[in-house]
Amino acid sequence: MDLTQVILVDQQDNPTGSCEKLEAHQKGLLHRAFSVFIFNKKGEMLLQQRAVNKYHSGGLWTNACCSHPAEGEDTIAAAHRRLLEEMGFDTPVEKVFDFVYKADFDNGLTEYEFDHVFVGEYSGAINFNKEEVMDYCYKTVQAIGLSLQSHPQKYTAWFHLAFPKIENWWKKHFNHQTT
Repeated sequence: MDLTQVILVDQQDNPTGSCEKLEAHQKGLLHRAFSVFIFNKKGEMLLQQRAVNKYHSGGLWTNACCSHPAEGEDTIAAAHRRLLEEMGFDTPVEKVFDFVYKADFDNGLTEYEFDHVFVGEYSGAINFNKEEVMDYCYKTVQAIGLSLQSHPQKYTAWFHLAFPKIENWWKKHFNHQTT
């Protein structure tokens, strides 16, 4: 399993080849990715602040973890692997939706991803990897929504796009109102 390679895909997530991860981001090539959103028993979302040394979006807040599956690796297996590698725990997750997004960054890199979004519940200890994560917290969905409006620059590009869909899922799953 080569973790430096990403799976190139078409708009329907059909594999079209593979490419070195940094090259895919330099050339803006569409590739498979995933994002994991974790909630505690109170319905609060786990956020992580990306380590400042990440190749893009360092220091920004985002969902529990995100990455790319390796060639031949199931996307859900990759989600479990990265949750453990980044946040120091694993928990059952389920896929709730996917979306394609493209975002250009100040450092010349482009995220162009077919993003599979998973959710799970976890309320135990967190022992995050300091090379991947600077900090973490749990916040209510309502507080995150307000913070996204008042301080949008503090969050990753994909989080802005995924959050409204996750918020809709959360309202149905937890049967709460966020207003």
